[in-house]
Amino acid sequence: MSELMTPTLAGAAAGLGVAMPMGAMSVLLLQEAMRDRRTAVAAAAGIAAVDLGYAALATALGPWVASHISPVEAWVRLASAAILLVIAARGLAGASPARASGSASAPAAAPSSAPASTPPPARPAKAFARYVGLTALNPTTALYFAALTTAQGAALGTGAAGAAFLLGVGAASLLWQQALVTLGSLAGTRVPDGARVWTFRLGYGLVAAYALKIALPLPTLPTLG
Repeated sequence: MSELMTPTLAGAAAGLGVAMPMGAMSVLLLQEAMRDRRTAVAAAAGIAAVDLGYAALATALGPWVASHISPVEAWVRLASAAILLVIAARGLAGASPARASGSASAPAAAPSSAPASTPPPARPAKAFARYVGLTALNPTTALYFAALTTAQGAALGTGAAGAAFLLGVGAASLLWQQALVTLGSLAGTRVPDGARVWTFRLGYGLVAAYALKIALPLPTLPTLG
């Protein structure tokens, strides 16, 4: 069991890295929780399902890719780490109160209170499908897991390790989304800008830390002569 703890924790960190930054989907989920907690729970499960699905696809392909690139494995790890660092840098660059608040509220402005004309909540199954579709449209999630699992292809080569990694991803993403549902049902969308900024910093900080972890040891340049 102890040998499965490492990929499980790695998956949990990966799941939190992609789920924590509070963007548009987080605000929509908070608004859903204001209207009806039951549909918000289903919506949160939809978001986590997409994270898990992308991670599963990448984990299935990652070892195959890694087995075919073993001569340049270190350089592939470095390229994957560079992609993750770019994702982290872009996210951290937007982690200011004005930008985080503006980008998060772009698709749907958060009301100060639930008005009388608020549309009735959707059925849980419909909410689940809707949030699956909205989350799947984000290419960054797919790129994130593709870079991550390709770089760790050898480590995730066994079925048990891959399953443990996916367990960590799914559990961490689902727990974070459900925590947002609880927050939304208690406080609505009145999340302070400072708190939202820190979710960006923590989430993308995890991505950056992951990038550094998979980049090491650095590839060695061939010697001349």
